[in-house]
Amino acid sequence: MSPPGLERELERRGREVGRYLESHIRLDEPTLQGASLHLLHAGGKRMRPALLLLAAEACGGSPRRLLPAAAAVELVHTFTLIHDDIMDQDTLRRGVPTVHTRYGLPAAILAGDTRYSKAFELLARSRAPSSRLAASSLRLAETCVEICEGQALDMAYENHHRVTEAHYIEMVRRKTASLIAASASLGGLLAGATPATVARLDACGTAMGIGFQISDDILGLTTTEKTLGKRRGNDLVRGKKTLVWLHATRRGFKPPRGDRASIERAIRQLENLGSIGYARQRAEEYRHRARRALAPLLGSRAKSLLLEFADYSVRRGH
Repeated sequence: MSPPGLERELERRGREVGRYLESHIRLDEPTLQGASLHLLHAGGKRMRPALLLLAAEACGGSPRRLLPAAAAVELVHTFTLIHDDIMDQDTLRRGVPTVHTRYGLPAAILAGDTRYSKAFELLARSRAPSSRLAASSLRLAETCVEICEGQALDMAYENHHRVTEAHYIEMVRRKTASLIAASASLGGLLAGATPATVARLDACGTAMGIGFQISDDILGLTTTEKTLGKRRGNDLVRGKKTLVWLHATRRGFKPPRGDRASIERAIRQLENLGSIGYARQRAEEYRHRARRALAPLLGSRAKSLLLEFADYSVRRGH
């Protein structure tokens, strides 16, 4: 559960970004318009744009001027979700049909491509000096490559039997943490922060992102399907090499069949083996790393919210 102050901030920033995106995604083709806005209407935490805006504020920048950049990182994030759902053949996302399930595969691919292109268009609309915008575009483009590399590793590891914890952490750093790190560092970069401060924000975002993914893997096993908005334990059936999985298989754990009863027995076994507890411990280690990275920043309300953000990324309930 997020602290009240952070919860209000996430809701406020999320509404601002949502309204901005609604007004800036205008396409002539109705199906593509619907597919492109589908996940926006399904809600979501919008953590990444909120993180960018808070980081900018902590560095003395104007969040209002950087709203287009915040919207840009949300578009990149949802672009990756659309394509991930296609590759994983998932049918639900945020409790609603995935884009390819609702609109068909061709429209979903086009919707993802549209969101990716729009992201760089919106980033260019941010009110910042051209040198900062150029550096930010480069950083976001490099991040998109890292995300693709991380997704490729995630898919490849499903069929590899010698995946180590170090392999998992590096995969997660690329697939999940890279965009969270970019969100934080882009806020500092666009606000004119020093290179040392931008590096601190990047380190915070990286640690936060790794902890977030470990926590997400746990929630996929321990949270109800209604809260998750998708099938519980699906990663177990597919053989996803999560930290829980790696810890458990070293202790003789075997993947379950696809039926619900088999999955529930497997989740109880993971609890008994201590694998879920081990993953929680590792997530906490990354939470502490994220908080330490923020220590040199000057005290402010925005910094306090960033520290709460580091806690929330690991300790959230869904």
